[in-house]
Amino acid sequence: MAYHKVNADQRAQGHSPYLDNDELQATALDLEWDMEKELEEPGFDHFQLDSAAQHQLGNSQSPDLDLEPIQPSSSPKGRFQRLQEDPDYISHYTRQAPKSNRCSFFRILKIFCTALILFIFGVVIGYYARKKCPSPPTSQEPNNPQIYHEILKEIKAENIKRIYRDLLEFPRGDDADVAVKIEGQWRSQGLEDVRLLNYSVLLDLPGPASNTVTLQSSGECFYPSGQRCSTDPKTLHSPDLLYSYAAYSAKGTLEAELVDVQYGTMEDLIRIQAITNVTKKIALLKLGQSPLLYKLSLLEDAGFGGVLVYTDPCDLPKTADLADKAFMVSLNSGGDPSTPGYASIDGSYRQNRLNLTTLLVQPISALLARKLVSLPEETAQRDRCTPLHLPAAGKKTISLNIQSVTTYKTISNVIGYLKGAVFPDRYVVIGSHHSSLQGYGGQGWASSTAVTTALLQALMAEVRRGWRPDRTLLFCSWGGTALGNVGSYEWAEDLRSVLQRNVVAYISLHNPVTGNSTLRPVASPSLQQLAAESQSFNCVEKARCPGYNVSSVQIQGDADYFINHLGVPATQFSYEDIKASENSSFLSEALFPVHATKTEELDPSFSLHETIAKLTGQVTLQIATAPVLPFNALDIALEVQNSLKGDEAGVPQLLAVASRLRDTAELFQSDEMRPANDPQERAPVRVRMLNDVLQGLEKSFLLQQAPPGLYRNILYRLDDRTSQFSVLLEALEHCKLHQSNETVQAALSEVLNSINSAQVYFKAGLDVFETALAGKK
Repeated sequence: MAYHKVNADQRAQGHSPYLDNDELQATALDLEWDMEKELEEPGFDHFQLDSAAQHQLGNSQSPDLDLEPIQPSSSPKGRFQRLQEDPDYISHYTRQAPKSNRCSFFRILKIFCTALILFIFGVVIGYYARKKCPSPPTSQEPNNPQIYHEILKEIKAENIKRIYRDLLEFPRGDDADVAVKIEGQWRSQGLEDVRLLNYSVLLDLPGPASNTVTLQSSGECFYPSGQRCSTDPKTLHSPDLLYSYAAYSAKGTLEAELVDVQYGTMEDLIRIQAITNVTKKIALLKLGQSPLLYKLSLLEDAGFGGVLVYTDPCDLPKTADLADKAFMVSLNSGGDPSTPGYASIDGSYRQNRLNLTTLLVQPISALLARKLVSLPEETAQRDRCTPLHLPAAGKKTISLNIQSVTTYKTISNVIGYLKGAVFPDRYVVIGSHHSSLQGYGGQGWASSTAVTTALLQALMAEVRRGWRPDRTLLFCSWGGTALGNVGSYEWAEDLRSVLQRNVVAYISLHNPVTGNSTLRPVASPSLQQLAAESQSFNCVEKARCPGYNVSSVQIQGDADYFINHLGVPATQFSYEDIKASENSSFLSEALFPVHATKTEELDPSFSLHETIAKLTGQVTLQIATAPVLPFNALDIALEVQNSLKGDEAGVPQLLAVASRLRDTAELFQSDEMRPANDPQERAPVRVRMLNDVLQGLEKSFLLQQAPPGLYRNILYRLDDRTSQFSVLLEALEHCKLHQSNETVQAALSEVLNSINSAQVYFKAGLDVFETALAGKK
């Protein structure tokens, strides 16, 4: 019986590179040899003949080969490998048929060896397949409360207090000195990518001497605080006096009659213009109730030449003692005035905008306001909550002198990057500020920076244990905030195209603690639910839980650009004092001296700072680690419908498109948000598409232009007292003054198009998903 070798083509089907060694090859050859023994059994002769004939037929057309004797192979694969590689080799070796017991033994041996080889195949192939084909990067378990707890427990009040005091002990020079200090702190926490960015911007700073107000009837001269003018050098150069000014006001001297306009509302202006000519006169204006820039624009349009701004003691918190304190305000709506709409980088064209208004604007204390309205001192002491007003019969003429100086200065931003593990091109921005003018604005900058640094420290402790957020975290400390959010505007204008595509949320830490009685959470509509849930999460360890009164109202600080120009969802937690009056909104526009708002008096143990840090950390972790962004589309639609209640003009059209928006949002929320709750639905492409839609939810609600001081993002109301769209309220008020409905019709059209654009955006998102799913099927 001739030995017939296994054809190379037949062996190739079961051949593996992991069998290219002598032992396995020998084993394979023994198996083939046993098969030959099987063929020697009676009844198999025809099989051998057919096979041999077929082999010769298959090689009949092959060229003649050199059949020299095969020498022992020098190949590491061995001699039998060479024999198997010869296509025409046929062995004529025959051997005696084995006995039946030996046949059974070899059959068992054959089965055992085959099973062993298959087992080795499986182990080797599995090992190399796992090694060469690693699984794609995945995030840690989403929304893992244990990870959150480990991070948040690292945030401690005593640590925040230590960072806070360390910042205050640092000798303040200019903005860049503090920025370098913060950069060093963040690097010491282990944050490797920290950048210090400088911008040369146009700032309006105090002049060499304080501004003054002079009563022409008596010749008495007063500083903004109410002190009489003095020649004492210490008084002349006191920071409290120098920095009691309105940045970017017109400069010069104006002598005119003083007119009391109260809060400067449309009703107030209509009443005043009905009884007197206000051209080039000086308005006595109370701060609050609506944005200062908006009220100044009305006064400027009415023809006033100057404005004295003060805070009525009745509008201040009961715990505040600010009646005899002057303050500082900024008339800058945002960024470097010399480069409006574009960044202040080398080579940029600089416009000549030394003043942002034609009005001479000067903040004064309530004490000076009392003197100007001739309120008796004993009455002021006995009942300091008597609303101030100028008697109708008492006309007063004053001289207002303003001498601030406009100059170019360098402001600095500190930007730290904690790169995400899964979506590194999606940014969650945590913003604080380090800007204050010689202590004006209180110690809020140190409070803001201390909370941000403590949160960063807690996160980096977990990073050193191997954790990373899914999305990139950007820690930002802004410069120039007090003068109109200059640093954040310049940075965002410089990177606008990148930020429009990549930023998913802005978390504000502008002034975490300005009071100690009320926790005030503010969030865009899509983040209201998350903000409320975060309060509940952090309330477990607290005996006193705050109510979930999350609102979408205008806030102060560097969130402005992200909300009004990028349409990014934003949120902010802060502690405030309960205000005594409904007119007290927007009083935070006034920046009082440092000694008037001592942070450690408000929060001696820094427990309030710890609460703010943990609430902020909770929201940040949710947004940065959730596979699907925790944004609620339906809440936006509900907010739109609520904002239309009470509007008289255009209700049918607006309500109809708002209803369609709600229907589409409900469908989107119920159908496309399944991946948020069901891991089985989280196909990477589907999750990415869904997050892209969620990221752009609020961009449709940005108006092309809004009245001064009002948000371009119509989802944010003026304050907690109003529920309507602020742009519609302003248009209705404007109609009262000018007896025309053109402004109302224009505002209605803008709101209508914004709501319709949002509905189309949601519908397009649904269509994309349906198309993708249909293609998959």
